[in-house]
Amino acid sequence: MGDDAGRQPAKASGTYRIGGDLQVDRLGYGAMQLTGPGVWGDPRDPEEAVRVLRRAYELGVTFIDTADSYGPFVSELLIRRALHPYADDLVVATKAGLTRSGPGDWRPVGRPEYLRQQCELSLRHLGLEAIGLYQLHRIDAKVPLADQLGELALLKQEGKIRHIGLSEVTVAQIEQARRITPIVSVQNLYNLADRSAEDVLDHCERNDLAFIPWFPIATGNLAKPGGPLDAISTDHGATPAQLALAWLLRRSPVVLPIPGTSSVAHLEENVAAAQVQLTDDEYAALAKAA
Repeated sequence: MGDDAGRQPAKASGTYRIGGDLQVDRLGYGAMQLTGPGVWGDPRDPEEAVRVLRRAYELGVTFIDTADSYGPFVSELLIRRALHPYADDLVVATKAGLTRSGPGDWRPVGRPEYLRQQCELSLRHLGLEAIGLYQLHRIDAKVPLADQLGELALLKQEGKIRHIGLSEVTVAQIEQARRITPIVSVQNLYNLADRSAEDVLDHCERNDLAFIPWFPIATGNLAKPGGPLDAISTDHGATPAQLALAWLLRRSPVVLPIPGTSSVAHLEENVAAAQVQLTDDEYAALAKAA
């Protein structure tokens, strides 16, 4: 890897092909935190947000995850401002299916005409002719799943999206969805301290679906002085957050962590986690402690 490893540490995370053809470096970036408080409105420092996005790509990140509801649309517009025209190896994934009425308020809406409208808006806001990975942000219980995914399948047929993903789903919902249209990714809450989606990750690994853990660097009580992360941190000269990301990268080859931040310094710290190599014993100790 030579010089690239120093200049582009994200490359040390290895690669994964989403849907078998969209190759990304496994350590990505989640763009939710580029908005105002409560994921609402503009960030306090839009210039820093642009710097973060440009620096992420400089560091070797080729997978950026966002959603129409982040802002709403603030995150997508910042991505376009910072990175358009996009490099050939950069994949920007977005989502639809959650509406916003204020800070911290999220409501599922999966009506087909709404999902189509949001896809068209995301294409415009991101400056794309086709979205590489388009994810149903939440399944709307009030709308038949076949109607929600059927519309995404139509958009795919029309060439507006390339691949379809899901978010916050069970194994049963994944299988129900796959009977309607091909699914290539699942994005669920998962981290070292909260592994309630373990069965979903195992299912994704068996079926070669990308598993995108959101909120990936939560460490709970594991980072407290004298805790397992504390001791291993000292050995590696790494932060607990870096170890939590290194653990996720080691957990499965289908895992694509997307740590988010609104500061360049914190971004650089997160991406450096790709170069932390845990031993078998360290990996096992962290898994057991959590």
